[in-house]
Amino acid sequence: MPASSRRTPPRPKFSLSGATGTMSGPRRPTSTQLKMASKRITQETFDTAVRENIQEFEMGPEEALNEAIEQFESQGVDLSNIVKMAPTVSAHGPQEPTHDILQALDDLKESVAASRLQEVSAHLARFCDHCKQDKACRFLAAQKGAYPVVLAACKLATAADRSLLLPALHALAVLTDGQPDLLDAQGLQLLVTTLAQNAHEADLACSGIRCVRHACLKHEHNRQCLVKAGVLPLLTGAIAQHSRHADVVREACWTLRVMTLDDDIRVPFGHAHDHAKMIVQENKGLKVLIEAAKAFHDNPAVLSELCSTLSRLAVRNEFCQEVVDLGGLDVLVALLADCNDHQDLVKQVLSALRAIAGNDDVKDAIVHAGGTEPIVAAMTRHLASPQVCEQSCAALCVLALRKPENSRVIMEGGGALAALRAMKAHPQEAGVQKQACMLIRNLVARSQAFSKPILDLGAEALILQARAAHRDCEDVAKAALRDLGCRVELRELWTGQKGDLAP
Repeated sequence: MPASSRRTPPRPKFSLSGATGTMSGPRRPTSTQLKMASKRITQETFDTAVRENIQEFEMGPEEALNEAIEQFESQGVDLSNIVKMAPTVSAHGPQEPTHDILQALDDLKESVAASRLQEVSAHLARFCDHCKQDKACRFLAAQKGAYPVVLAACKLATAADRSLLLPALHALAVLTDGQPDLLDAQGLQLLVTTLAQNAHEADLACSGIRCVRHACLKHEHNRQCLVKAGVLPLLTGAIAQHSRHADVVREACWTLRVMTLDDDIRVPFGHAHDHAKMIVQENKGLKVLIEAAKAFHDNPAVLSELCSTLSRLAVRNEFCQEVVDLGGLDVLVALLADCNDHQDLVKQVLSALRAIAGNDDVKDAIVHAGGTEPIVAAMTRHLASPQVCEQSCAALCVLALRKPENSRVIMEGGGALAALRAMKAHPQEAGVQKQACMLIRNLVARSQAFSKPILDLGAEALILQARAAHRDCEDVAKAALRDLGCRVELRELWTGQKGDLAP
């Protein structure tokens, strides 16, 4: 049939399975949560729509596939969980698509059931390869019962052939990536036992820890269950035991940070702070990280992970001081001075310094250790990076808070000038503008003599520009202008008189 005479296909019929996440608790939905609430369909519904486009509208396979995608997306359907594959067409019409991931799963299931160990190894590798291609493949595999098959492969490896354990853990890790709900009590116990029994083997430890990370990301229940089962000492122990194995250290650091997240929208609150306390107090987490940083002094990628994890654990006043007592401050300052070329590492070191400077005594220790100079140097060197500029301004801002002497050192070191240059370089970056305004405010709040030098650098115009461009900067910009002695309108929103509140 000519394309001009083909009738326009109607919108496909489909059933909605609802959101992938359930919102609960008093939190306000974020944009991410709203996206998660998109409409979903099953793989069968999508495949049927493609087949109907071929049968009813005489489309070719590729055209039918593209038409189905366009129609579903036009109705707000999230197709990220769908394997998009055109069916083959024979003399008998369009055939059901044979998804490679399902064929690999069937082969794996059969070989595991028959305990054919060599075949299991090959099928695990093929299953992993398909799962890594697209998260839709992982989703479809999980829908078709992949988790119990992979778990059975892990158990078979433990009981019959330990050489299968590594590929089985790889398969479990890739399957649970983005699907932490798959993990059940058996899988949880298997992970903890495997990590405990194979702590000395770097590859097994790395793969097992990756499984833990995938199972805990955005899943508070799994986090709490694994912590109760004793996973935290296994994570810190892996860093200490494999202090020369970069992959293990990076994976363990990443997983420790996941344990301190509060990212599961299905619960009103999590145990992020409690987990951070347990890592530090019960498992000597800070000491482990600082010692590892000394061992990886020439590996910026690992050092970035260690510094990022250190900043996540500095959640209490005494923890900040402990970092200094353990020699962590010297390590951080040295890294900032010696590794200035590595932008990501610089950003993570600045974040760690900002975190531990929450302790007033540590503020002074950082300044006395000469920490302000490399911070300003990092911002100057990486002026094109909004992330480094934001973290540099934030670190200096914390150091100057309620500390006139620290403010003097920052001023003499060119901190105010560097911050204003950052504001000029990144006018559209709200984070840079906000942190720079807060830094300027802290510099002059208890040291009015600094107001004129900062104003002479053009601060007022830049702050006014930030205030006009970014709603988040309104309050901090007004505070900075006020403490600089500039004219600023401070509107009184409420006088305390009953009945005077504006609607």
